[in-house]
Amino acid sequence: MTQLPDAKGFFGDHGGQFLPPEIIAVMDELNAAFKRYKDDPAFIAEFEYYQRHYTGRPSPVYLCENLTKSMGGAKIYLKREDLNHLGAHKVNNTLGQILLAKRMGKKKIIAETGAGQHGVATAATAALMGMACTIVMGAEDIERQKLNVFRMRMMGATVIPAMSGQRTLKEAVDEALGLWLQDAQNTFYLLGSAVGPHPYPAMVKHFQSVIGREAKAQIMELEHRLPDYLVACVGGGSNAIGLFADFLGDEAVKLHGVEPSGRGLTPGDHAATLTLGTPGVLHGFKSYMLQDENGEAAQVYSISAGLDYPSVGPEHSYLKDIGRAEYFTASDSDAVQAFFVLSRTEGIIPALESAHALAHAMKLASTLDKDKIILVNLSGRGDKDVAQIEQMLSDGLIQAPA
Repeated sequence: MTQLPDAKGFFGDHGGQFLPPEIIAVMDELNAAFKRYKDDPAFIAEFEYYQRHYTGRPSPVYLCENLTKSMGGAKIYLKREDLNHLGAHKVNNTLGQILLAKRMGKKKIIAETGAGQHGVATAATAALMGMACTIVMGAEDIERQKLNVFRMRMMGATVIPAMSGQRTLKEAVDEALGLWLQDAQNTFYLLGSAVGPHPYPAMVKHFQSVIGREAKAQIMELEHRLPDYLVACVGGGSNAIGLFADFLGDEAVKLHGVEPSGRGLTPGDHAATLTLGTPGVLHGFKSYMLQDENGEAAQVYSISAGLDYPSVGPEHSYLKDIGRAEYFTASDSDAVQAFFVLSRTEGIIPALESAHALAHAMKLASTLDKDKIILVNLSGRGDKDVAQIEQMLSDGLIQAPA
């Protein structure tokens, strides 16, 4: 496949920089630093040191023998990003960006977060590097993810609730951007997903591509061939693009992204951007997005705080357009079912975000022959979601499978 993005940050028709000139200048400074350091031997050596000794990479690939047997079809493997330090794939990206921030002479870090895992990873890596850290999180998500908020504060971060709009991830991004622009000279904006203006989508992909590189080598060692399907959840899409990156040229490997259909595919009840969205501009980049009648970001919803974003990474939009990847949906009830099934069959509690991908993989596996291989990115562990699930069960909002 053609190496993308192009010089202006576009993946086909998606991406770019839809920003005022003064902010484009800041993005150009960041892009120049990224291009300078991403292939610099000293930068790579430091990044790999922390990946190995701080994050605990490589994360393993694991065959779910019990789950596979219960589905009666294809083998289901997990790429165990849940075993990273802090419990998710997010630390791959925060380490890379914060090492870049250090080389750019920045003293303060600001970030947004939805499920809180990016906030936790940012707080941890900021503490590691001795930088002041501010995290903006939707007030609704703060209620859903109290454990992660406490973890951020334990590591010295200031957590600011976003009170506007739906008080979830979009509003957290809005307010974090506003705070960052008050002191962009000294502050580094550490964006958590493969979204935003150029160069963020390419930069986040670069730091998350370790997932796919490791997974390819590991599955070749285990099965002596490539998988038939890769499956990952998609909100902004960083864990998915990280898994897909090393397989984009392997046309025989089918790429499946899974979005949240929430309570149903009616406006305000889902965040199925690639399924029902149309091209639009949000947060400085063009991509598929869910829009209202005025072209503004529509209300979105998901049981998982990390997936309720009304747009998506521009490379995913491009992959959809050219047919290289397909995008599906899983509902709240599908995700809850998968959450419990993996816990009970393998003793692994998945993040609700990852449970969307797992739900799709389970359905897919049951339709395939036993010689087929599905590799799912288990992007995070579900410790952060247990209190939410317990409360929803107590309130009768969901039901555990029998």
